[in-house]
Amino acid sequence: MRRPLIGVIANPHDIDNRYAIHGSGVINTEALARVSGVLPMIIPADPRIVQLGDLLAQCDGFLLTGGRPNVHPSEYGEAETAAHGAFDRARDAITLPLIRACVARGQPVFGICRGFQEINVAMGGSLWPEIRDLPGRMNHRMPPAGSLEEQFALRHPVTLTEGGVFHRLLGAREVMTNSLHGQGINRPGKGIVIDGVAPDGTPEAIYVKDAPGFTLAVQWHPEWHACEDPVSRPLFEAFGAAARTWVRDKARREAAGEFVGIGAAFTA
Repeated sequence: MRRPLIGVIANPHDIDNRYAIHGSGVINTEALARVSGVLPMIIPADPRIVQLGDLLAQCDGFLLTGGRPNVHPSEYGEAETAAHGAFDRARDAITLPLIRACVARGQPVFGICRGFQEINVAMGGSLWPEIRDLPGRMNHRMPPAGSLEEQFALRHPVTLTEGGVFHRLLGAREVMTNSLHGQGINRPGKGIVIDGVAPDGTPEAIYVKDAPGFTLAVQWHPEWHACEDPVSRPLFEAFGAAARTWVRDKARREAAGEFVGIGAAFTA
């Protein structure tokens, strides 16, 4: 069987403030290739050059990575404020309908940090613009200084639901994670199950209830040291297994003349 092709949703960057690129962290693609056992392909998050139907037809699953810009609050019915930070409306236009299509089709999708927030918003949920401003909450943002090892270091425990999806997958009720985010879930979207929380109650692990495929998402960054970390590795292994199942099932349906293409994606 061929290796599953996983679309890695890119973020825009400027080299020397003058040369625009679509990029993603090397640790994202390394985690996919080395742990998930899939073939990663960086996808420009630009609706002018990327169409939803093409993505669904060509890719076997999607990794929704972190990124500095946030989901625009108009996507969950709120007005833009300074606290919401920078935005990437082009990425919003790609990822939100893509998530809904993947959930409807059972096509694997794995959300990390911003990707976690995108899954909640795509399913009708909302976000807090700044977690650290809420009473009783801790500062979940990346430390402003230090080496990458220090910034991505484990910072707090996450308590998982007894017998839940993440508990069964990770084999523990409590795991240690890093923390590099400013926003977080306010109102959970339709079908969103909060399966893990930080000590201050901030949602950290979710999935979509009754979705036919892999829809796991985490607020932390499991791509950091994914090969060695006992929490990160099972997540990427499970995502790879889900992608291989998608490839096998797609081949079986096509051989039997049952596969209906992308039509279902547009009715979600």
